[in-house]
Amino acid sequence: MGWSLRDGLKECLVAAAPYGGPIALLRQPQRPSSSARPQLEIYSSSGANMASFPWKSGPVRQLGWTVCDDLLCIQEDGTVLIYDLFGAFKRHFSMGNEVVQNQVLEAKVFHSPYGTGVAIVTGASRFTLATNIDDLKLRRLPEVPGLQGAPSCWVVLTQDRQTKVLLANGVDLYILDNTSCTPVVRQTQTTYSLLCLIILALSPLTVCVCVCVCVCVCVLQTPPGLSPQACSIVNMAVSFSYKYLALFTDSGHLWMGSANLKDKLSEVDTKVRTPPKQMVWCRRPKSQQPSVVIMWDRLLLVAGECTDTIQYTLDEESVCVAELDGVRIIGGSRHELLQEVPSACQDIFKIASMAPGALLLEAHKEYEKSSQKADEYLREIKEQSVLGEAVRQCVEAAGYEHEPETQKTLLRAASFGKCFLSNYPPEPFVSMCRDLKVLNSVREYTVGIPLTHTQYKQMTVQVLIDRLVYRKLYPLAIEICRYLKTPEYQGVSRVLKHWACCKVQQKEEPDESIAHAVSVKLGEAAGISYSEIAARAYECGRTELAIKLLEFEPRSGEQVPLLLKMKRSQLALSKAIESGDTDLVYTVVTYLKNEMNRGDFFMTLRNQPVALSLYRQFCKHQEQDTLKDLFNQDDDHQELGNFYVKASYKEKKLEARLSLLQSAVDEYNKAKNEFAAKATEEEKKLLRFQRRLDEEKGEALLGLSLQETLHALLTSNFHKQAEQLYRDFRVPDKRYWWLKLTALAEKDDWEEMEKFAKSKKSPIGYLPFVEVCVKQHNKYEAKKYVSKVTPEQKVKAHLAIGDLEGAAEAAIERRSEGEISTVLSRCSPTTDRALLERLNRARSTAAKK
Repeated sequence: MGWSLRDGLKECLVAAAPYGGPIALLRQPQRPSSSARPQLEIYSSSGANMASFPWKSGPVRQLGWTVCDDLLCIQEDGTVLIYDLFGAFKRHFSMGNEVVQNQVLEAKVFHSPYGTGVAIVTGASRFTLATNIDDLKLRRLPEVPGLQGAPSCWVVLTQDRQTKVLLANGVDLYILDNTSCTPVVRQTQTTYSLLCLIILALSPLTVCVCVCVCVCVCVLQTPPGLSPQACSIVNMAVSFSYKYLALFTDSGHLWMGSANLKDKLSEVDTKVRTPPKQMVWCRRPKSQQPSVVIMWDRLLLVAGECTDTIQYTLDEESVCVAELDGVRIIGGSRHELLQEVPSACQDIFKIASMAPGALLLEAHKEYEKSSQKADEYLREIKEQSVLGEAVRQCVEAAGYEHEPETQKTLLRAASFGKCFLSNYPPEPFVSMCRDLKVLNSVREYTVGIPLTHTQYKQMTVQVLIDRLVYRKLYPLAIEICRYLKTPEYQGVSRVLKHWACCKVQQKEEPDESIAHAVSVKLGEAAGISYSEIAARAYECGRTELAIKLLEFEPRSGEQVPLLLKMKRSQLALSKAIESGDTDLVYTVVTYLKNEMNRGDFFMTLRNQPVALSLYRQFCKHQEQDTLKDLFNQDDDHQELGNFYVKASYKEKKLEARLSLLQSAVDEYNKAKNEFAAKATEEEKKLLRFQRRLDEEKGEALLGLSLQETLHALLTSNFHKQAEQLYRDFRVPDKRYWWLKLTALAEKDDWEEMEKFAKSKKSPIGYLPFVEVCVKQHNKYEAKKYVSKVTPEQKVKAHLAIGDLEGAAEAAIERRSEGEISTVLSRCSPTTDRALLERLNRARSTAAKK
């Protein structure tokens, strides 16, 4: 170990994270005084100091690590303080108000499928549980009957996605869940058996028969098979996977079984009655030989399924840390791993072993010596047809070894054996070589993550990269990602993003230097969002650096929200406009409207024409009054006039409508738009005319257009009023004649139509008279106007009334080939044969000319 601890681990509260994680020590001052404070120190697994600072908060009951390598410090008052790997405070939370009064007697940190949890027992003998500190939900468990103070021992169990507490109060066991406290009941069963028959002769005539009955009381216990000598359970431990449980009794017996207390694995008499300092499971995944490591002050004992135990003498104060496949033993001067010897290593390195792997290893050693014995070993392996098994054993054993030289020896032997196999898959060998290269790099003293191959496979590469990044070992993390060919967005880019987020927190460097370094290092790396890095810079109080970093962000949708958060609204608006995303512009404009006063808001929009135009479009549909204020602010009299005109159509009262139109006239005059002003004056004039007619004639004309008003008057026989309107508003003659013609036809006033046709020469000609009559299915009236039609339109007029003879005469008279062809298309070959011949001759004549 790289640390230098004067008194070792004495008077220290120690917590080590699993999977080769960091070690935390809370050391009490050597000379107790009112001013002396404990020292909290964080080390890597190799003893390299990562953080050290005096503890200035309350008394600490327990230390623990989260799954993300954050340090939890559980205080006596129930407050849990969270620090990162380098001693920086992150946050805190409380385990409940009632804990402050009753104090925390004991606490445990555990890991479950939900995340990292905390369990405590208070001075009131009540348990409080939080299964996930990142989504804090406190659960106060039911009261335990008869429990005074802390229980003799207790553990947290995670079974079927439920978190429970198993505790011992003397010899009694209880299981606590959310709703109940369930005692683990001891049952008794009494049996009777006849032992003997005794015949006594009390007198010659009296015989007494006595039956001796033996009463046997059989105690059936849960846990099954627990020694009857036990009066109290003094320690318990749950396995790394929460599947197995170990109980240590005051009689020195160790019971091992399933965590549900239904199955017993073994029971061992340790011959030691002193309560152990620590007890942890030591079991490899899929192993058939579970064992428990028990530690006293200077003694370490390993107990398994057999009655024999293994004992180790400890030279110094030590701490045991349960791992997935063994137990880490941390002392003041050394850090060791205790685990079951894997079967592959045992088969190869056992003395006089004849396993395939052992023979292959010997064959390779002889081959390197250029000895013919190599061939003899190979022949023996081939004769048994176990060369593939030998290669597999060597590859597997290499993964379990920690010494690089031993790994190389085993892998070379495996490679040697592969040369004599034609169809052996290369993937296991190549994968093991890669894994060992990664493992050896992180096991280095300077890194200090002593992972086993089993732990590495369980942890996954992504989690290992995260841990390296968390330790700020960026170069090593990048090299591993490149070596394993991890996809860039999951590997190198992710590491670089974390590096950049750490870089912006270095307050001693200037903004320009950091921004340049980040842009050069990240370059065009895929999957990196500069906005996230800028957000971290802003959180650290470096707003200008955040703005510089945002310049490298190509997505405006990522730039704008952060700029708004930083109160750089003008820049955010410019970026939104540059993006061409109208939704983004609306987002910024809405933000500005809520954050700024009305005058400043309008002045800001005036400097951004695109934003102003979009906001006007929004106001046209949503906020009409705001739109008016915008036009007033800009002195836009033309748009103000348009606004008043549109507003007038929404008014139902005539006076209000006329008032709005007058305002529109005033604005149009200011804008020097004579046409709009005159048109609006005429609209007012029309409205007054319509109101007078409504009052005099009772016609509902208010709000109609000029053409609709004329049409309504003509259809209602108010010809004089229509004539007056025609003159007052200078309606073009052609339009008026069309309006009157259609109105008279619609009401079948043929007599008035005839008078109208004779009143003066029609400006629209007389073909419209014919067409209107035909449209109203009155060919009789239509014929009256055919003679008045001009020669150019006579063919159409005759065809409109169905007069083919007249149409033919007109077409022949005009000698128009086109008109003749039109008439021919209307003739029938059966009924109009003579007419057809005549028209064909005329067409031929017209064609010759």
